[in-house]
Amino acid sequence: MSQYEFEEEEFTTQFNGQTVLRILAQARPHWPWLVGFLVAISLVSGLDSYFTYLSKQIVDLGIIAGDRETLTQLVTRYGLLIGVQSAGVFGFIYLTGVLGQRIRYDLRKKMFDHLQALSFSYFDRTPVGWIMSRVTSDANRIAELVTWGLLDVTWAVMNIGTAIYFMMNINWRLALIVLVMIPVLVTVASVFKKHIIVQYRKVRKINSKITGAYNENIQGVRVIKALGREEENLREFGELTGEMYRAGYRAAWLSALFLPVVQIISAFAVGSVVWYGGLQAEIGGLTIGGIQAFISYITFMMWPIQDMARVYAEMQHAIASAERVFSLIDAVPEVADRPGAVDPGTIRGDIVFDHVDFWYEEDKPVLQDFCLTVRRGETIALVGPTGGGKSTIVNLVCRFYEPKQGVIRFGGRDYTELSLHAIQSRIGVVLQTPHLFSGTIRENIRYGRLEASDEEIEEVARLAGAHDFIVTLDKGYDEDVGEGGGLLSVGQKQLVSLARAVLARPEIFIMDEATSSVDTLTEALIQRGMDELMKDRTSFVIAHRLSTIKRADRIVVIEDGRIAETGTHAELLRQEGHYYRLYTKQFRHEREQTYDVFKSLHPEGVAA
Repeated sequence: MSQYEFEEEEFTTQFNGQTVLRILAQARPHWPWLVGFLVAISLVSGLDSYFTYLSKQIVDLGIIAGDRETLTQLVTRYGLLIGVQSAGVFGFIYLTGVLGQRIRYDLRKKMFDHLQALSFSYFDRTPVGWIMSRVTSDANRIAELVTWGLLDVTWAVMNIGTAIYFMMNINWRLALIVLVMIPVLVTVASVFKKHIIVQYRKVRKINSKITGAYNENIQGVRVIKALGREEENLREFGELTGEMYRAGYRAAWLSALFLPVVQIISAFAVGSVVWYGGLQAEIGGLTIGGIQAFISYITFMMWPIQDMARVYAEMQHAIASAERVFSLIDAVPEVADRPGAVDPGTIRGDIVFDHVDFWYEEDKPVLQDFCLTVRRGETIALVGPTGGGKSTIVNLVCRFYEPKQGVIRFGGRDYTELSLHAIQSRIGVVLQTPHLFSGTIRENIRYGRLEASDEEIEEVARLAGAHDFIVTLDKGYDEDVGEGGGLLSVGQKQLVSLARAVLARPEIFIMDEATSSVDTLTEALIQRGMDELMKDRTSFVIAHRLSTIKRADRIVVIEDGRIAETGTHAELLRQEGHYYRLYTKQFRHEREQTYDVFKSLHPEGVAA
């Protein structure tokens, strides 16, 4: 499944009460902040409505009645309450911001912690862009709903409730006329928002695809340029952006139309109030200040209803985001510690594959009835065609995956009885494409054992053959390696990763195609470091360059998930079987390459 196809998986955006409750539960650990901001927003909203009623009293009892003492008292009260409201505004904005940051932190920490526990199989089938979107934008959306969304709902409910209360106090007949408008506005808002949600859902879906496209194109820029795929990629990207533009255009058009419709309904309500209020004023049933207050309360009620429709739309997005976030948090690791798993203190001993079957996809077996015994301290070289199962064997040794059938034993004990930390903390791995972390060379080597001293770091760098190139750099061990080690060559990264593995003092050592991308001189340095590291350690070496494994204690030829041959380099050459054919074919190819290079440099010598 490609990254774009993965992003097309849609979670339901229908109202899901269980998910909403789980979203709101994110605020439970921070309930004092939640209560504080709810109290503050309720106070501010209640005062908003009271200010309108107070304005009515100022007009009727102070200005029109000409009562200066009453007017002074009312204006003073208004001024004092403005100060109280200002403090409330500061309080709810501050508390909402703090609560939002705490919820974001909690969600991201939960996801990051859980990602550390998930098995390799999860990352095999889940694109990096999808995970990053969950940790960033989806976590933000959930936090926004719990804080600002809840704030808007509280504000709306308080505004509507207090407005109705004061209107009923002023003139209940006129209040009933206004209340008739509310269901109309709610219906119109619901219809518009339903269609707007559909369009924004399309925008979000396409945006996920565009994020994936950016991610793939940035990571694969060298391949794209090498294959001349720029125009085709630009065409595909143009189709995505065009589709997003059309969906965004429709959403913008509906959003633009929604506001005028709300204004028309509000104007009709205001007109009704002015007309009927005028009739009531003629008979003394309503004052000028009362009519003015009613008009203000209509605005108070109309905008909160629109806000609630907006919050409902955001809640649909937040539900979709929450389902994706919770799906990550709820993902169950396929490889985890069994009940009673122990750390024996060492995993030294024979490693036995006892009739192991393994597959990544059920109908595509990788290892079938695989049996192999690796003696303690033995160096085993795994060779064979690509896809034969070599990397799978070492992945199983590291317990990144577990056998589907059969047993793997360390020192005679089923390794599922041991804790993952007991196994993985005692295995050193150097990969074909080593990963270095942003920071210095020193920090990357120390990653193998954080408490290591600078002297120990330099010692292992010498053993791995990395010290000589490090000291030639401007800052030596404090040279920055760049993102992913991009400021170093492939060979230099290999040497640093080898030093990191040496520093970790592993009991089992694995080299997975570690010299396939380096020159002969660097390969010799790496080989020398390997020899130091593999002393008295059980080691697995995967290499396409067969010249690098001649000194292995045993060479195991893997084909189609089974052992085709096993023996030393000399024994296998004498058998003239699978290994012999692989070795002679590669030797012939290397000789032809050497001849071609010589021919290009000395054509006259070849002609002679």
